Amino acid sequence: MKQLLLLGGGHSHVEVIRRLGLAPPPGTRIVLASPDRHTPYSGMLPGFVSGHYAFGECHIDLDHLCDNTNVRLYRTAALAIDPNAKAVTLSDGRTMPYDVLSIDVGSTPPTHATPGALEHAIRVKPVSGFLKAWNEILSAAQLAGQAPRIAVIGGGAGGVELALALQYRLQQCCPNGCAAIDLITDTPAILPGHAASVVRSVSRILAQRGIMVHACSKAIRIEPGRLHTAAGACFEANQFIWATGASAPSWIAASGIATDSAGFLAVNECLQSVSHGDIFAAGDIASMTGHRIPKSGVYAVRQGPALAENLRQALVSGSLRPYAPQPTTLALISTGDQYAVASYGKIGFEGKWVWHWKDFIDRRFMRRYQFAAREKQQSSRPQA
Repeated sequence: MKQLLLLGGGHSHVEVIRRLGLAPPPGTRIVLASPDRHTPYSGMLPGFVSGHYAFGECHIDLDHLCDNTNVRLYRTAALAIDPNAKAVTLSDGRTMPYDVLSIDVGSTPPTHATPGALEHAIRVKPVSGFLKAWNEILSAAQLAGQAPRIAVIGGGAGGVELALALQYRLQQCCPNGCAAIDLITDTPAILPGHAASVVRSVSRILAQRGIMVHACSKAIRIEPGRLHTAAGACFEANQFIWATGASAPSWIAASGIATDSAGFLAVNECLQSVSHGDIFAAGDIASMTGHRIPKSGVYAVRQGPALAENLRQALVSGSLRPYAPQPTTLALISTGDQYAVASYGKIGFEGKWVWHWKDFIDRRFMRRYQFAAREKQQSSRPQA
């Protein structure tokens, strides 16, 4: 019996579980190791912060998904990989062997290079930790009837969406107290890489909501209540939320598996490790040689079907198929309320209908995994 070991319940792996769990390769056991029961869908996280979605609407229940796809789930994290012994050391003390290994553990914001950031800032990843802190902030604001001053570090789409979501939700729960949000970025403008028309639209909305944007402001130190920048500026806030950049866990590089210069797993066009043919990776943790792929859930979702197929082929000694990342992706940037701005290459447009379009796409994605039990029942019925 061969063993396929999946580390992490990320956007790519939930599709692997759905596809291979319902129709596993012959003679294969599939095991998932994930420290969290619920996997958040990044596309709906700002909507959850805004109050538009319940927890279950934007989180995939891995217990339910694995129960209904014949995948064994261990609620534990990876600590080390020994590629020579083909085994993974887990945080529960278990050593798990594998015949084929796939890694989709995501990334975390790189706070280690900024003194005080780890101690005094709230990282958006892991999401479970952020949501716990956010619930505490929201509860305190509701109790006091006054919104705290919050500084969001990061001017990309994730930071912008989060700033708008925080402002909207705090304004709803504290209508008599202004929700003061600062958006701090080291880039000359928000949303680098997006069309000028999109930047103008989102900048207008930020200004209308009273969210101050501080460009060219690289954070170099955080103290309790204060953030210092390289330009000598100092920003005061009750809470600092770190929503920029990505870093890989140190145990990846320590394993001896090939990585890029930033410590992310180096994979080829088949999402296979360039140094170990029995190891695959996708999502934020992977760095595809020859391509500059943003650390974005959009790419992780698209990699899921290709990863599932190549894992199947690896288990049956078949031919791997290359994955071609899309050159342009559609970004639907929510603005806190039920309004969104679309960005696709040089094209940008906005409106309430864009948010409802995004809502339709996101809910359709979630339905794939919330109804896994029904798919299993259907797949097991005799064919006419």
